[in-house]
Amino acid sequence: MMNRRVLSAASMWCAALLYPVVVFVTFANASSGYRELEVLLTAVLTVLVLGMLARWPLPAFAVLLLGWTAGMLGDQNGAVLLLHVLVTDAGVAYVASVRARWVSLSVAAVTLLVQSGCAALFIYMDETLLLSVLLALVVVWTAGNSVRTRRVHAAALRVRETERAVAEERLRIARELHDMVAHSVGIIAIQAGVGGRVIATQPAEARKALAAIEATSRDTLASLRRMLTGLRKEGALGPAPGLDDLDRLAAATCDAGVRVDVRRTGAPRELPSDVDLCAYRVVQEALTNVVRHAGVETCRVTVGYRDDGLEIEIEDEGSGGVVGAGFGIVGMRERVALLRGELTAGPRPGGGFRVAARIPA
Repeated sequence: MMNRRVLSAASMWCAALLYPVVVFVTFANASSGYRELEVLLTAVLTVLVLGMLARWPLPAFAVLLLGWTAGMLGDQNGAVLLLHVLVTDAGVAYVASVRARWVSLSVAAVTLLVQSGCAALFIYMDETLLLSVLLALVVVWTAGNSVRTRRVHAAALRVRETERAVAEERLRIARELHDMVAHSVGIIAIQAGVGGRVIATQPAEARKALAAIEATSRDTLASLRRMLTGLRKEGALGPAPGLDDLDRLAAATCDAGVRVDVRRTGAPRELPSDVDLCAYRVVQEALTNVVRHAGVETCRVTVGYRDDGLEIEIEDEGSGGVVGAGFGIVGMRERVALLRGELTAGPRPGGGFRVAARIPA
């Protein structure tokens, strides 16, 4: 494979080195009439050298410029100068599209000097001709440089988009871990405290607390395994939790000592997976805060299905002292904001705490 590439490149450059000679001979013999074979060979080699610009922009352009300057030496007339300008300007445009600005400006300056010199030496030179050559070169360089600028800008946008996607994915993983682990650890801590207080006087309650700790730990471990597996292999996360799992979440919270009254209003319907997961995580985090901070035995969760979205409300009558605590409320707001929803959290006027979210569906 490597030998074939080397052989191909060597063949192309051998043909390219013959290019100035072929162009010179073609136009030098023009006085007795153009020969079809020479014209055909010139056209084929011109296409070849233009194609070589993609792999070797500067060397190939040098050959192109040298070839058409040799053509001017062979036949000094306006038609050859026009071809010289057209072909070399095409090369300038390509170099401007793939090389840094200072490189392409240098190439354009050299090209202008060569084109002007050819016009001055072989054709009658006036201000109109010089201005035309200059204007054509400016136009093609500007076009090529615009292509390069757009490509650089697009590449920068892709880099920024990748960085943003990575940051969003990190935040998503952080939220998932926080919501999953914080809720489970909160329940485990409560049950461990209950078991420690009653182990001597109420062994049955202590065993019940230990059983709840075991069940919660197993569920959390299984969830963590699914998440870590999913991070290693796309598509292996399995089904994400949703509002259909609220009863199981309420039962786990009840084991931690807080009874959850789940109410649903409106006509339940299938929701987009991201909305369903977001709603579940908001309820889960709010219940975690109730268990940890509210100091109450009951709370209410209301899920309202509306035509234009989903409304969630979690209320308790506890101390209401969780504003700004940890990352839970921040995470809830981020989740809801990603779906262009709104979330409010704060003490209730009559006492207690209220979390309310509205998520467009």
